[in-house]
Amino acid sequence: MKLLSGNSNRPLSEAIAAYLKMPLTSADVRRFSDMEVFVEIHENVRGEDVFIIQSTSSPANDNLMELLVCIDALRRASARRITAVLPYFGYARQDRKSGSRTPISAKLVANLIATAGANRVLTMDLHAGQIQGFFDIPTDNLFSGPVFTREIAAQYGDENLVMVSPDVGGVVRTRALAKRLNANLAIIDKRREKAGVSEVMNIIGDVKGRNCVLVDDIVDSAGTLCNAAEALKNAGAERVFAYVTHGVLSGGAVARVTASALEHLSVTDSIAATDAMRHARNIRTIPIAPLLGEAIRRISEETSVSSLFE
Repeated sequence: MKLLSGNSNRPLSEAIAAYLKMPLTSADVRRFSDMEVFVEIHENVRGEDVFIIQSTSSPANDNLMELLVCIDALRRASARRITAVLPYFGYARQDRKSGSRTPISAKLVANLIATAGANRVLTMDLHAGQIQGFFDIPTDNLFSGPVFTREIAAQYGDENLVMVSPDVGGVVRTRALAKRLNANLAIIDKRREKAGVSEVMNIIGDVKGRNCVLVDDIVDSAGTLCNAAEALKNAGAERVFAYVTHGVLSGGAVARVTASALEHLSVTDSIAATDAMRHARNIRTIPIAPLLGEAIRRISEETSVSSLFE
């Protein structure tokens, strides 16, 4: 087995390598002067089981192209099996036609990865589970639930917790976490007027005097989370926290979170933290290298991955 890292999240790749007690494969993944991607692998990978670790986060197109070129380089170097490890799968929110004459970009990206030569995909908390069906190659979708369960239990125990879904679409994810923690469930009913803008309408469930934990898969503009936190406070919630898998946090999202009613926002390191995130008073990062590393080990050894979540 060999691990190859792209440039999107080098610290996470190094943490996974440390967990597996093995070095990252020596390679150059760089740009020509016109920003074309160039990859050169400095080790023999013939007949090897190679895992490429690369989040397709911002800049999404550059990182995606980097992944595709890495896959092609490995395929032409006769790697036995190539697994694309995507801690964050960009374009996942474009998983259906949202209107006339719009693309299903998640399917397009899945096709690109398979056509480039990947034999398998390992990712985490897909925006919609059915995206696994977009790939014509085996796909493992890991869940942050066990990681969040341990963190929440260690931080708050059973301190009068209510797990809150910030929208109807996230109820299944939130209910699973509530079940693990033996906590109650509440749902935010919101109306989205346009992309990136949300308006909280109603809260379904009792949150008065409770410690509320918002759970989601992606936080981008943070408008939904901040509006939900304010609505929960207005409904009498004692404290409000948020646990989100992928901290995209684009534009002014970090400043928005810092000024919000959230006591803290916890995100995994599936996306490399920016300087603004690292200096924010109420944003913290949860490491996922042990989870990804263990999944990589099990895939290489052909043992069960699903048993990680039992």
